[in-house]
Formats: sequence, structure tokens, C-alpha cells
Amino acid sequence: MNILKFAAMGAVALTIGLAGCSQTPQQQRATTGAALGGAGGALVGQAIGRDTKSTLIGAGAGALLGAVVATSGGPQPGDRQMCRYRAPDGRVYVAECDERYYRGQY
Repeated sequence: MNILKFAAMGAVALTIGLAGCSQTPQQQRATTGAALGGAGGALVGQAIGRDTKSTLIGAGAGALLGAVVATSGGPQPGDRQMCRYRAPDGRVYVAECDERYYRGQY
């Protein structure tokens, strides 16, 4: 194997290994999407071009597309979450979460 194949395999392994180190859920989705997209793109690039250049181009394009798709579908940073509350009379209702939820003080 040549150096480019080892570099590509190392980059994929490093990306997968670092996927759990992201700090926010959105960053985790982006990293996981990039890793899966990169692996899929590399397979498609190899199947189409049958050379290292095509494999690397497919991996790059797949990683970019995977990250974009993974982050576009989830909740955005400014979105408010809905919480369930129980009123003093026992009724359960749904409303926007108050600030204690976002500060982790529940």
C-alpha cells in the first residue's frame, strides 16, 4: 500500500476516534455525519474511479455532505425545548422550559 492509502485510513480512524470528544450534541452529529459520509464517499469514489485520487475526492465530498446533512435536521442552538409541568391541582401541562432547565439546575 502506498502512503496516501495509509494517510486516508489514519484520517478516517482519527475522525471516528474523536467523534465522542465533541462538546455539544450538534457538534457530535456533525462529526458523526462527516465520518459516515467520508467512509461512504470513499467507497463510492473507489467504485467509480478505481484509483486513490477518486477515493480521496469521494471521501472529502462525502464528509462535507455528511456533516451538512447531519446538522441540518437536528435542533438548532436557539431552539427552545418543551417541558412537562405539574400544576398544584395535579394537572399536567406542556410549556417552554424555564431557565433552570438550560442551566442544568433541575
